[in-house]
Amino acid sequence: MMDTEEEDFKSRLAPDVTPNRQLPWLTGIELLSDTNQNKHFLPTGLEGIDALLGGGLRQGQVTEIAGPSSSGKTQVCLSSATHVVDRNFGMVLYLDTSNSFSPFRISCFVNQLHPSLPKELKETSLQTIMSNIYCQSVFDIFALLDLLHHVETTLKHTVKLGGSKLCLLIVDSVSSVIAPVIGGKNSQGWCMMASVGVLLKRIAYEHNIAVLVTNHMVGGENGTLKPALGESWKGIPHIRLLLSHGTGNNHGTTTVLKHTLMVSMHLDHHEIWSKWVVFFSVLEHSSVTGRVLYVAGDSFAYRTHASDTN
Repeated sequence: MMDTEEEDFKSRLAPDVTPNRQLPWLTGIELLSDTNQNKHFLPTGLEGIDALLGGGLRQGQVTEIAGPSSSGKTQVCLSSATHVVDRNFGMVLYLDTSNSFSPFRISCFVNQLHPSLPKELKETSLQTIMSNIYCQSVFDIFALLDLLHHVETTLKHTVKLGGSKLCLLIVDSVSSVIAPVIGGKNSQGWCMMASVGVLLKRIAYEHNIAVLVTNHMVGGENGTLKPALGESWKGIPHIRLLLSHGTGNNHGTTTVLKHTLMVSMHLDHHEIWSKWVVFFSVLEHSSVTGRVLYVAGDSFAYRTHASDTN
């Protein structure tokens, strides 16, 4: 038996899983105008990934980062949050479903962004950045839907949160709260997953916000791995990137699985090799050759390429 709280939530969820489960109708001219105007790219702080994305995380769209455990998904989220706030694009809302948010990692990024600043100014910069990243723990799909509804309502009525405009919404990871409710023939779970997807796309589109979500991997055909949540979720993100481990020397690749604007960005459908993105450990008194692009918990490198785009 479902408890009273879940029954109440179902009644509030009902309008979203029936008539309102779509974005507004738009003409081709309106879509073209929307594509060309008022859409900015927010930096991830990773030059290779930003180049692969055509500039970074695009406002008005949902970008998904998929990959196995310890492939760097959370690091991309933390790097994006830090760089977006540091460059004064606006505020970041970070929805943490697996206790992955790390203030220490944020401080590492700040140290790399401003290596020559005096300690006092560096601490001021860190405080400014942290005060504009709002982190909320979310551990089930009911709480996620409730929070997304609250965010949407707040944006509609106030436009601003905490005195700084929201420009990036991160859900790390979306699959952690969706996967437990979509097993078997649980139609309610699939409806809730669809509602999460529509809410994310609606928040992105109607409020010109970049949405970044992470997804884990599951077993596919012939023993290969694929992003979780199935074919129904596949159509939600506008862009899907896959982080994968390499076979030697701790190298790996970032692959474009889907990019709705890749043709307009003049990227063909063959492999496109981009810049090296260096991942390395932060060790006291250590020296690292080459330009610092990224801070991670383990030493490995990523080379980015595009493949099998839609």
